[in-house]
Amino acid sequence: MVRKLKNTLRLFFAKKSQNVFVHPSVKVCENVVFDTRFGGSITIGENSELLHGVLIMTYGGTIEIGSVCSINPYTILYGHGNLKIGNNVLIAAHTVIIPANHVYTDVNTPINLQGVTAKGITIEDDVWIGTGCKILDGVTIGKGAVIAAGAVVNKDVQPYTVVGGVPAKELKKRN
Repeated sequence: MVRKLKNTLRLFFAKKSQNVFVHPSVKVCENVVFDTRFGGSITIGENSELLHGVLIMTYGGTIEIGSVCSINPYTILYGHGNLKIGNNVLIAAHTVIIPANHVYTDVNTPINLQGVTAKGITIEDDVWIGTGCKILDGVTIGKGAVIAAGAVVNKDVQPYTVVGGVPAKELKKRN
């Protein structure tokens, strides 16, 4: 009863945040941050869970998380160029998903003054992302893919493919 009340209160405060739309069945643990102060929106589908210390920060883009997703502790989801996560996606602890990249082409201008590119990231249904992964801008991860722990994904992953390494490379097909 107390646990249900705490989750209800967290959802109440999350919904009070600007442009945050969380289905009432979503489990939100302590220290989850929803940050839309620079614009954008966050939408989370039914029966998903956000565990301790998850940061969801739009930076002007949209972040859509489907139904029955598990976002594990200390994961960071940015939204600069838009982030779309399908249904039944498992994201392990300490993963960082960044749909943006700094421009650094002009050696006479500090990198922080050159702006960013933001292509966006799409993670399709039934994907498992292992602990400590980094998913970089412009990537689509296909349905049923598995991303091995610690991988850095900088290019598209085909459906039902297992990838791993830095940078991530195909290890095998699931079917």
